[in-house]
Amino acid sequence: MKIPFLRLYAMAYLLFLYAPILLLPLFAFNDATVISFPLKGFTTQWFAQMAENEALRKATLNSLLIATSSAVMATALGMFVARAATRFRFPGKGGVVGFIMLPLVLPEIIVSVSLLVVLLQLGVSLSAFTVILGHVLICTPYAAAILNTSFGALDRSLEEAAYDLGETKFSTFRLITLPLVMPGIISSLLISFTISLDEFIIAFFLAGAEPTLPTYIFSQLRFPKGIPMIMALGTVLVAMSVLLLTIAEYFRRRGVARTGIKDTGGFL
Repeated sequence: MKIPFLRLYAMAYLLFLYAPILLLPLFAFNDATVISFPLKGFTTQWFAQMAENEALRKATLNSLLIATSSAVMATALGMFVARAATRFRFPGKGGVVGFIMLPLVLPEIIVSVSLLVVLLQLGVSLSAFTVILGHVLICTPYAAAILNTSFGALDRSLEEAAYDLGETKFSTFRLITLPLVMPGIISSLLISFTISLDEFIIAFFLAGAEPTLPTYIFSQLRFPKGIPMIMALGTVLVAMSVLLLTIAEYFRRRGVARTGIKDTGGFL
C-alpha cells in the first residue's frame, strides 16, 4: 500500500515542480500577447523578436562573459580546495574547508547585501567585474564538492609511482593527475557556468549599469506586451541549462567509470 502512495506522491511533486517550466514552450509558440488559455495558434515571431532585441543581446553577452569567467575562476579555486582537502593534513583543515563551503547554506540576499556594502566601502564601481566576484564566491563550493570526489577517488599510488620514476610534482600533476580528474573539471566548469548564467540576486545588487540576462528579464516583466518574448527566451534558457547539465552528468559518470569507484548519484 505504501509503494503506490509514494509513487503517486512523487509524480504529484514532479508535476508541481516542472509544470510551470513545461508551460514556457507552449506560450513561447502561442500567437497571442496574452498569456492565457485557450491557445490561439502557432508562431515563431517571439523568437524572431528576441533575436532582433539589441538590449537583450547586450545582456546576453554580459551574462556569457560573466558565466565563463566565473566558471573558470571557481573551477581553478575548487581544484586548490579539493587538492588540499584530499592530499594534505594541516591544523584547522575541517574549519577552513567548512568556511569555503559556507556560501552553500547562506541566503544569497545576505551574501549580496554584504558584498555590496564591502565593495562600496572600498570604492569599487559596480560592473560586470563585481558580479564575477560574487558568482565566483557562490560557485566555488559547488566546484570544490565536484572536484573533491574526483581527487578523492584518484589512486595515490599512481602519483607515487611517477615520483619514483623521476617526475616532479608539477609534471606529475600535468601528466597523471590532470588527465584523470579532467571529467570532474569539465563537469565543474559546466555546473558553475549554469549557476552563474541563471543567478539573479547577486547580479541584481552588483551589476550596476551592466545588466545580466536574469536582471534584464526581471526588468521586462513590467511590460505585458513583452511577456511572450520573455517566454521564448525562457524556453531557450531552459533548453540550454538541460543540455549543459546533461553534458556535465555525462562527464561525471565518465570520471566515475574511469576511477572505478561506486557511483553514489549525480546531478540527473
